[in-house]
Amino acid sequence: MKITAYICNTCGVQYEPSIETPIDCKICRDERQYVNANGQSWTSLPFINQRYKNIIEKVQDDLYALYTTPSFGIGQRAHLLLTPHGNILWDCISNIDESTVTIINLLGGIKAIAISHPHYYSTMAEWSQKFGNVPVYIHAKDRDWLTRRDFNLVLWEEEELELWPQLNLINCGGHFDGGTILHHDIDDGKLLVGDVIQVCPDHKSVSFMYSYPNYIPLSKREILKIQELVSPLHYRYMYGAFGHYLNDNAAEVTDYSLKRYLQIYE
Repeated sequence: MKITAYICNTCGVQYEPSIETPIDCKICRDERQYVNANGQSWTSLPFINQRYKNIIEKVQDDLYALYTTPSFGIGQRAHLLLTPHGNILWDCISNIDESTVTIINLLGGIKAIAISHPHYYSTMAEWSQKFGNVPVYIHAKDRDWLTRRDFNLVLWEEEELELWPQLNLINCGGHFDGGTILHHDIDDGKLLVGDVIQVCPDHKSVSFMYSYPNYIPLSKREILKIQELVSPLHYRYMYGAFGHYLNDNAAEVTDYSLKRYLQIYE
């Protein structure tokens, strides 16, 4: 019997290998996401490899964006951050093929993977295995959302975790209880945020939502928590999950946006 690691067509998250297709996707069934109007459907990585290609785009000298064309699933970007202590893959995309692996290895490979929240779990097990079973860091508050555990999974529990010098994961919650951002505190400083913090299309503001597709805002308590953890950080740049970046004054823009958001509760 053929065993397949099925991937949800709507969110792009892969499930543990099985003979039968899963009944439904728990990621999409949650109110932060949605089940496609045409019903639940599944695919597999070999099928995706045949029909999609990855783009690897240089964003800065030490940062590359990875995304799939045509768009698949949620359509997010992953980012490869090059550091003096090794490279980290921030978030994941569903498609991984030999061309992608070859190019990333030419850039120095991957030392670790970190995921901001469950919507971007995608094929993280495949990514880990392709790069020598590197560890995948996910906050323990999101353990119940895991769809695979058969890989080098690291569930961390702290509010802040230093991966290596000047590179820290910060659990600021919001979108999910385990919602995480990545802070690279070198030179002018960078924040990689997925959509735990959403960079707006105007590139002059950011926003915060419980659900983006269903337009559910965050509570005041959650916004204050993000403000508490992000405000002390040193960073000039911010990189979101959909190609929207803040290339200057990111800390000031975030501070302004947090205060603007909190005004609705006054």
